[in-house]
Amino acid sequence: GTYFCSEPSVTAVVIEGLAKHKDELGAPLCPCRHYEDKEAEVKAAYWNCPCIPMRERKECHCMLFLTPDNDFAGTNQEIGMDQIQAVRETM
Repeated sequence: GTYFCSEPSVTAVVIEGLAKHKDELGAPLCPCRHYEDKEAEVKAAYWNCPCIPMRERKECHCMLFLTPDNDFAGTNQEIGMDQIQAVRETM
């Protein structure tokens, strides 16, 4: 019942950040927040995606899971590695 952001580059950056944290920390820690200690945050599991605010209240700070009534919700629910790579090359 949620949708990606209407701007695919937002979705691509968030997914890549989640994947990077999964590889480095062992859990998909929210890439859109600042942490003093990422390892401690992973252990707390509060900001592991999908985070508690998303699961409990459908509030997604990263704009990865948007409810249909959100002005930024898109209609496309698929993103490919080619799109993620294209965004990476523009950064």
